[in-house]
Amino acid sequence: MNSIELISIYEKVDQLTVNMLTAAQSGDWDLLGQLERDCSGQVSILKNNEIQSEMPVDLKTKKISIIKNILANDKAIREITEPWMQELSNLMKNSHTTRKLSQSYGANQVG
Repeated sequence: MNSIELISIYEKVDQLTVNMLTAAQSGDWDLLGQLERDCSGQVSILKNNEIQSEMPVDLKTKKISIIKNILANDKAIREITEPWMQELSNLMKNSHTTRKLSQSYGANQVG
């Protein structure tokens, strides 16, 4: 994969993270999951095809800029999803605890 093709993949990842952020902001978790899978696929392509040779300075500068955008989008996505994931985790723990209490003490109740 040459430098131009590599930059093209980075641009796809960047656009996917923009779309992921939009999905997270609107609470569209299904779309976010799909975009995350798509992004993961593109990142795998990058990992498998990253060139070791020197990249022209203009493309290297562009690559750095794109990576900064991707990282900023990732941070913004995590700021939205991490509290939601914690809330979901708490709900699941509460549900599990309620179920265990019901199983332990529910049968012993006199009705």
